[in-house]
Amino acid sequence: MELVSAAAAIATIESGEHLFLHGAAAVPSVLLDALVARAPELTDVTVTHLHAEGPGPHLAPALAGHLRHRALFIGANARVAVAEGRAEYVPVFLSDIPYLIRRGAIQIDTALINVTPPDRHGFCSLGSSVDVALAAVGAARRVIAQLNPALPRTHGAGFVHVDRITFGVAVYQPPVVVPLPAIGAVERRIGERIAALVPDGATLQMGIGAIPAAVALSLVEHRDLGIHTEMFTDVVVDLVERGVVTGARKEVDPGRIVAAFVAGTARLYAFIDDNPLVALRPADYTNDSAVIRRFRRMTAINSAIEVDLTGQVCADSIGHRMVSGVGGQMDFIRGAALAAAGRAIIALPSSAAGGTCSRIVATLRPGAGVVTTRAHVETVVTEHGVADLFGRSIPERARALIGLADPAFRDGLEREARALRLL
Repeated sequence: MELVSAAAAIATIESGEHLFLHGAAAVPSVLLDALVARAPELTDVTVTHLHAEGPGPHLAPALAGHLRHRALFIGANARVAVAEGRAEYVPVFLSDIPYLIRRGAIQIDTALINVTPPDRHGFCSLGSSVDVALAAVGAARRVIAQLNPALPRTHGAGFVHVDRITFGVAVYQPPVVVPLPAIGAVERRIGERIAALVPDGATLQMGIGAIPAAVALSLVEHRDLGIHTEMFTDVVVDLVERGVVTGARKEVDPGRIVAAFVAGTARLYAFIDDNPLVALRPADYTNDSAVIRRFRRMTAINSAIEVDLTGQVCADSIGHRMVSGVGGQMDFIRGAALAAAGRAIIALPSSAAGGTCSRIVATLRPGAGVVTTRAHVETVVTEHGVADLFGRSIPERARALIGLADPAFRDGLEREARALRLL
């Protein structure tokens, strides 16, 4: 490893290269800013990453033709670029991405990563995001790393030896802070309904947002819960401190919280720093349905943009407009469904836009993507109830889902269902 400035390291990147950018809260912002500064000298450089917290300066319209983002999951800062055709989206299960990187289907010439300084054995930690970054480091011919003592050092599998790093750049940059979401009355009711479905000793997957946070608030009387998830936030720290999450009954990795990445506040980053209770591992482990199904009481909680009356779940687009990604939803929905006493949950508010439109719909909007198929969906929850769809016919599903809709839309949904011969 050669220690250089950020500008000197980025100066080695050439036009036409394929770059990987470390994502979520571990974005190497000093390297990214140096890349953006040099971008006018470059053409056709592809920047591949999962969602990356922060402002995303590489997504600016002025950099079109110089830097092009290839999104494996569309973060909020990338939506406009994708919609305007300045970035492109790759629909892919999170569990498949490391394999696609290793086989070269996702090409990586240079990996830009954010790591802790090397320990006495020469190993650096990928900090708060191991996910697909470890595979990217293994595949890249050049690795440029921020050596960052402000990054939490995490246990698990996310270690990179200095011999694998081409250029190291000394920085001090805390992980991006992702504020806790506001929890309203609707989310609280959904959280209560979901918590009632969770048995003591269950292993949970739940991500970011108001609904997972509300679920956590409703789990405070539970015991011996475990965490095996794609990602987690501050709410897991709350459950650990209350003695709710112990992992004592986990069939795999007992006693440990396992995830691919984390995103939250400084409190969360302090919690995971050098904490043997937490193991961050690659996404092809955390999201492997063969691993997930081994947890007897696996409970997966995922969100949706809309659900149609046959049970199709749209979670990555609003009509033709792409807004997020496939991510790990199907990985966990299928894994939990295969678990001996598992529960796969899709949770969403019954309406959107201030109550002016229903998120339970007769048919998905034109262009809407199906992330979870009607055959895979099992349990759907809104603030108005719980519908178990597994093994139920189309008319039975339609009736159950109409019952989850906001009362203002139920009559209209029933009329549409009859016109479509769903009832």
